[in-house]
This record gives sequence, structure tokens and C-alpha cells, in this order.
Amino acid sequence: MQFSTRLPVACHILLCIAIFGGQYKTTSTFLADSVGINPVIVRNTLGQLKVAGLVRVEAGVGGASLEKDPKDITLLDIFHAVEEKEDLFHFHENPNPNCPVGRNVHAVLSGQLRAVNDAMERQLQSVTLQMLIDETEKRIAAQGASE
Repeated sequence: MQFSTRLPVACHILLCIAIFGGQYKTTSTFLADSVGINPVIVRNTLGQLKVAGLVRVEAGVGGASLEKDPKDITLLDIFHAVEEKEDLFHFHENPNPNCPVGRNVHAVLSGQLRAVNDAMERQLQSVTLQMLIDETEKRIAAQGASE
């Protein structure tokens, strides 16, 4: 199963803003260099994060900064900022009502798939940006010590 890259890209951007914000201007060009994508995609993602109240963006070369404390930003907040507000799973719309399986498949699967979706959202809610920052900084420090 493959999902969009929007959540990992948004997390990468937020991690760069949090970790490099005091040292560098976190412009779309700077962020795009770290993420390895076009600055236009970064600007679009920053726009979504701004609308969600997660970042501030200064026009021009001002760069981006966090609007909220990283302890108060969850992966679910980021997910909702950058992904469409739809369920994880989409049903095929026209199962054959004359088929015994076709007329029952939605009823049989809907509760199960809703439970999977809810579990994913609970897990995303349990992880904060601060947790990701701490893990990233720990890994950076370990890599620096081994060089």
C-alpha cells in the first residue's frame, strides 16, 4: 500500500524549521535543499501548514518559524494540515446488488476499515513534533560523535 508523501515532507520541513531556525533563515529554497524537492512544493506545503496554524511565514527571504510549541503539534495535526479530509480507505461505488457478496461487502468492511483508520489516527495523535525533534537531535549527535 502506498500513501502520499505529503506527511513525511511536511514533517521534514517542520523538523528543519525547528532544528535550523536559530542558525539559518529557513526559506523555501533552504528547506527544499534539505528535503530534495522543488521550492514550489515547499511553499505550497508551508502554505498548508500556515493555514493550519502550525507555522509563520515571512514573505521574501524572512523564512518560516513554528507558530506553536513542538510539544503541542502532533503528527495528526500535520496529517490534517496536508492531506485531504477523507477516510483512509475508499469503497468501490458500484458493487453488484444482485450478488450476495456485492450487496453486503460495504456493511461487512466498513466497521473494520473505520477501526483501522481510527487506530492510525490515535497513533498519529500520540506522536509530537517535539518527540521527532528529540530523536533527530539524538541521531545527529550520535553521528557527529562517530565521525
